[in-house]
Parts: sequence; C-alpha cells; structure tokens
Amino acid sequence: MTTTHDLSVASYNIHKGIGTDRRRNLARTTAVIAEIGADILAIQEADTRFGSRKGLLDLDSIRRDLGLIAVPMDDVGDAHGWHGNLLLVRNALVQEVHQLMLPGLEPRGALVTDMMIAGRPLRVVNAHLGLLQASRTAQVRALLDKIRDLEGRPTLLMGDLNEWRGAGPAFQTLEKHFTFAQARPSFPSRYPLLALDRMMMSPHGALLDVAVHDSLLSRRASDHLPIKARLCFGPDHKVL
Repeated sequence: MTTTHDLSVASYNIHKGIGTDRRRNLARTTAVIAEIGADILAIQEADTRFGSRKGLLDLDSIRRDLGLIAVPMDDVGDAHGWHGNLLLVRNALVQEVHQLMLPGLEPRGALVTDMMIAGRPLRVVNAHLGLLQASRTAQVRALLDKIRDLEGRPTLLMGDLNEWRGAGPAFQTLEKHFTFAQARPSFPSRYPLLALDRMMMSPHGALLDVAVHDSLLSRRASDHLPIKARLCFGPDHKVL
C-alpha cells in the first residue's frame, strides 16, 4: 500500500497501442495501465507517429476510472504527449511542465515535470532517447543542462532509454548524477532480453522493489513490458 513516503512509479512504452498480435487495441493498453496501479506513470509512444500525431488513449476514462491525470502541456494540438511522451499522475499538484526538444537525427523530446506529491517536491523526467549512440549521448547532455538550469529538487528520470548495451557514454554520464534502479529486461515483451526501459533517482530518494510488470495482458499489449518500482522517501532519504 502506498504511504505518504512511498510512491508506486512506472514507465511504459505502449507502442502506440499496437500489440504483439499487430493489432491496435487501446482498451487493452488501458487495462495494463490499470494492472500496474502506479501513482506516477511515464508513457512513451502515446501518439500516432505522423500527421497531427493524434493522441491515442482515452484520457477522460483513465482519469475517471483510474484516478490518473495527464500533466498539462502547451501547443501539442491533437497529441496527448510531447513527442509521444505522456506523464500520468495521481493526487499530485503539478507546478511546472517543461517540454524539451532533444537533439539527434530523429525527432525526440522529453517532459520535465515539477510537482508536489505525498507532501514532497519531486521532479519527474520522462524521456524516449534515440536509436543511435551519438544521439543518446547528446540527448543526455541536453537533459542534464536543462535540469541544472532549474531549481534543485529530488529528480526521478525514467523512460525508454534505448541503451542496448547498458554501458555506453550516455549511461556513463547519467551515472555521475543518478543512482540507477536495477536493470530488468523489458524488451521484447514476449521473451524479454534487453533492459531498454530504465529508471534512476537523484540522491534524495531510493527506488526499491524494481520489477517488470509481466502479465498475460502486458505480454500482448505492446512490444515492451512496463517497468515499475517503489519510490521511497525514508528516514535516510529526507529532502533537505
């Protein structure tokens, strides 16, 4: 059970609602979100890829039935996310949302959201990094530059980071600023071998009980399994 110092957090690349059966089924995606039961959920690939990049999820029903609210964004048109990145939160006061363009050959972006949740200030970064190593390295530098420009607060970074080897220059840079949660293979969902989906925390908290959300439904709903953890602000992780 979640307490005032204990939050359930998760990250999920929903693959635009297209499952391993090659069918787009957003009701199935929403059912997996309900199974996860997170207080903070970072979603990647929440919109169509081309044209107006129309949002795919039924955010009204997710808010009504699951109590998860999408953080507000500016100038996204029909999209639900920013370059596909969507952040859903429960019982949080969203203070500021930064929509960050990331460098690289592919169009990529990240959401940087400041909030108050469980009586604590928290910054959540939801990112979907590029397929090329050079792009990921530049994108991580851009993320860190943005974070340095903001007022300091505990920071949780999660998303589909696309680091196949897990030890490239992008991760080496991130390790100087964050404590990585234990890697759990999440891709491909039917036979997970690669830990493409990751989460990490600044020194003001700890990510515990890290796991993939592995169910019959999640193995079919996307090519990625969701990852989840317990974010603990315990006695040894007080915000100063």
